[in-house]
Amino acid sequence: MSSRSIRVGAGIVASVALILTGGSAGAAPPATTESRGPLPRGGQYVLYAPEDWNGTLLTWSPGFGGGGGVASAGPSADVVSWLTEEGYAVAGAAAGSGWAVEDLLAAQPEVVRIAADALGEPDHVIAWGSSMGGQVSVALLEQRADLFDAALPLCGSVAGAIPMLNGALDGTYALKTLIAPADTRLELVDVTDEPARQAAFREVLDAAQQTPEGRARIALAATLAQMPTWSQTDTERPRDAEAQQEQLYRIFMWGVVSPRQPLEQRAGGNFSWNTGVDYAHALRQSGGSRLVRELYRDAGLSLDDDLAALNAGARISADPGAVAYMQDFATPTGAIRGPVLSIHETGDAAPVIAQAGTYAERVRHNADAGLLAQAFVDRPGHCQYADAEIAALVTALQERLDSGHWRNFAHPRSLNERADEIARAGGLDRGGSFVDFHPDTLLRPEREPDGR
Repeated sequence: MSSRSIRVGAGIVASVALILTGGSAGAAPPATTESRGPLPRGGQYVLYAPEDWNGTLLTWSPGFGGGGGVASAGPSADVVSWLTEEGYAVAGAAAGSGWAVEDLLAAQPEVVRIAADALGEPDHVIAWGSSMGGQVSVALLEQRADLFDAALPLCGSVAGAIPMLNGALDGTYALKTLIAPADTRLELVDVTDEPARQAAFREVLDAAQQTPEGRARIALAATLAQMPTWSQTDTERPRDAEAQQEQLYRIFMWGVVSPRQPLEQRAGGNFSWNTGVDYAHALRQSGGSRLVRELYRDAGLSLDDDLAALNAGARISADPGAVAYMQDFATPTGAIRGPVLSIHETGDAAPVIAQAGTYAERVRHNADAGLLAQAFVDRPGHCQYADAEIAALVTALQERLDSGHWRNFAHPRSLNERADEIARAGGLDRGGSFVDFHPDTLLRPEREPDGR
């Protein structure tokens, strides 16, 4: 964005509320203007404008089903308050419902224009969000480089929904083929009744977990979907095969039997496929082959026979129109012109950590790899970041925008020191530690059914 012009105060073309005193956790901090109103093409926005603006605007996109139609400006009220106290203007949109990527991609440019009318032209605009909203943020940077200067995806499906749901299809296909091939309730694609589908998978999964054979096959299916072996936030890191299998079982419904019907309705059909997949090769590349082989050996099963059954099974093709929709809304290519700083938990299951590896690979192929920095915290969970961790990421990205170089701003040691300082000075929850981590890539990184 160009240098900002003189600010025009609270001249916002929408309903405006001024909050000049602190109070409840959801209220704006002192000397901050809170503005809310409708967006031109539907949905709602919120804008928090500090009295002494530093010229940077952050626009927040929520995760799947987030917000309930009420726009939020960040992952927590405390983070929003901290940011405005630091001089940031923060805004957000609530648009559409469910898999609202298309709606948010249209809404966020409108939010930027409303903010610019109210504040003046920003120096920098950062698109940020969590989960689905993280995917939206990197897509905005690619598609609207005229408006967005950087992206900060938190736990985002940055490689897109196509590879995420292809991985889920591999897991559900394996479970059904090996455990309940005749059960028509286990809809793999073209879902007609998502709650009934979920209930049926839960029933089959729970029954399978009661036998050694079933546990081995659950582990195989989950491994093909690249599920983490440490996924549960209430547990210590599992060390033996039995404990790791338990983790895979506990995450299977949430990570593998991912809600598909809302996305298919958006796309107008099935956008997932497993044509041409060699499941024996996929297992070898998964990093979980040793665990699966140990469980199969203990159960007295032939892994080779089960892999042959998967490779011989009836395959699923995608609807080209639905694939095209999901590529547009959105499968990021990595063709960025501004910096991206992403963060992932190593034990996340939706998206899996390999999304980070595949996105980095795309950036290397389609842009300047030096634009991307990736941060990691070594723990299970999805989007459960501490407020000081998030604040540290924002300030690191701001320094990258100001200086034009990453230097060591996103290095784990620097982020940890920054988070410590913010927690001490600002009273934000500190959380855990950033770590040096090198993620694998997705087994199924395809953008199109022919594998390109």
